[in-house]
Amino acid sequence: MSATVTPAPHSAIPIIVMRHAEESALLCNQRNFLVHAAHVKLKHLRRIDDRLAAHLDGLAVAGDVGWAMCEAALANAGIGELFSATSRAIEDKNPARIGKLLALAEAMPATQPGLTFAFGWASAQHLQSTVRNLLTSDVAFHRCVGIATCGMHQVDPGAALYASLDSRDALLRARALRVAGECARLDLEDACVKALGDADSECRYWAARSTALLGERTRTTAALKGEALRAGLFQARALRTGIRLVELPQAHEWLKALAKEPANVRLLVEGAGISGDSYYIPWLIKQMADKKLTRLAGEAFSTITGVDLAWQDLECAPPEGGGAGPNGDPDDDHIAMDEDDGLPWPDPVKVKVWWDANQHNFQPGARYFMGQPPTVEHCKKILREGYQRQRIAAAEYLCLLQSGTKLFPTSAPAWRQERWLKQMG
Repeated sequence: MSATVTPAPHSAIPIIVMRHAEESALLCNQRNFLVHAAHVKLKHLRRIDDRLAAHLDGLAVAGDVGWAMCEAALANAGIGELFSATSRAIEDKNPARIGKLLALAEAMPATQPGLTFAFGWASAQHLQSTVRNLLTSDVAFHRCVGIATCGMHQVDPGAALYASLDSRDALLRARALRVAGECARLDLEDACVKALGDADSECRYWAARSTALLGERTRTTAALKGEALRAGLFQARALRTGIRLVELPQAHEWLKALAKEPANVRLLVEGAGISGDSYYIPWLIKQMADKKLTRLAGEAFSTITGVDLAWQDLECAPPEGGGAGPNGDPDDDHIAMDEDDGLPWPDPVKVKVWWDANQHNFQPGARYFMGQPPTVEHCKKILREGYQRQRIAAAEYLCLLQSGTKLFPTSAPAWRQERWLKQMG
């Protein structure tokens, strides 16, 4: 297949086109954080996606000048730069450029989210032959991207998924295990159960999560508990899925085990909220007095009760100096956003007054999610109206409540999510 070459329009102004490339990369980086943020709803995601689409359109109209600007930005490649370049290469259906970008992403793992998001962003008509080639490639990383693309578009990868579960490449194996659950491949439940003993920790986690989504309980619960109570990269994720999966008495046992280590206090606060048991609310209100925990405790309170602290005027002004905030040291390679960024600062006194007046609506020992038991219809409502972290939880609950349900992609382009939500009814 020959490469597509688009003549540069005579009206293309390089400095304007360069701005499109820079802005699309910056917006991608921003979006990469916002899809997991506590203060972002689907409508907010739609706004940033519309801006991102506009800049990508500007690059497309500029033809080869647009590609040249994207290519130049790869000299300092990050997630955003790889996203912009890959988006252009996919839409142009240029296999040579796609091949170079795949090689770059494989060599620079930190940039890989940008490449995979570009495949998730692209419309189906731009992907068909490209993804088919990826799924049948001899290169494990190419197959990994192909399977990830299918998962993001809620398309079954077919035989390529089953074949990848036994790959010697851990990255490919982990992605296949992940997508098996997200695409509701019930026929692969036994293969996922087998992978619970994988030597690779990432594979073990995705195997456990997928077996949970596919409906297996006994062995999955044990695997998730092991990951949730052991410090590691997937501890928090395993705790979230596991607490939602098990009955409340088991959830209490997990939280008691976590409480033995003071370093687990943030996980304990989050886990109390995920449990949905109002029994923990007085303790959560006490944690709101700790500046390091107050916003997280407020989020946990809202996860149980469904109360929007800002809307109900149950917040207070941030303390002088704010929270922990991002690490802004320019010489530190580990600059990171504050994980509580965007959460309201709860006023413990106001929150206690609200709770004293409303606690009769909540039965201790029962599970609540955003003010109600986690039913299918309630979770669909949260998918439509909730904040991103709440929507992520609602999507997982839907799979746990109805085995065989595909995991709703809360990171997909907003307009695509809106279409899928409309189809859900």
